[in-house]
Amino acid sequence: MTEDERFRIASITLDDSLALRRTPEIEHEQATAIFDIVDGNNFRLSDGPPGPYAVHISILERRLIMEVGAPGESTAYRVGISLARFHTTIRQYLIVCENYYEAIKRLSPSRIEAIDMGRRALHDEGAEKLVHALSPNVEIDHDTARRLFTLLCVLRLRT
Repeated sequence: MTEDERFRIASITLDDSLALRRTPEIEHEQATAIFDIVDGNNFRLSDGPPGPYAVHISILERRLIMEVGAPGESTAYRVGISLARFHTTIRQYLIVCENYYEAIKRLSPSRIEAIDMGRRALHDEGAEKLVHALSPNVEIDHDTARRLFTLLCVLRLRT
């Protein structure tokens, strides 16, 4: 097994126990983020075993919980971070996303592009916060953090 295969997420699931009805756009964002993570990512536990990893993500008592283990095994390494530092960024990101989806239906391409630039900037901000918050326990690259931030936003819509 190469190092690239050992330090990556092989499968990822979200806690569906609090699932609310979501729009087709949100369902698409979730499916795309999961596909992109599994397709290519860099994920390494700082003090845990090497992967490849199966990751289950949930929110419990205002904390993001990531249970990380080997695919098919029940033993998991648990990483939890407070969501307080993400509150404003997530709220702003979700508002901009709503505006973006509405803009696609009725605005000019230049206006859509301007909204999308703001959306990407907030997405990058959330990803950087996630890299920093996870850094004591997990090493991830920017692209993986962006996709995980998308999933965090999807989970926040559920709670």
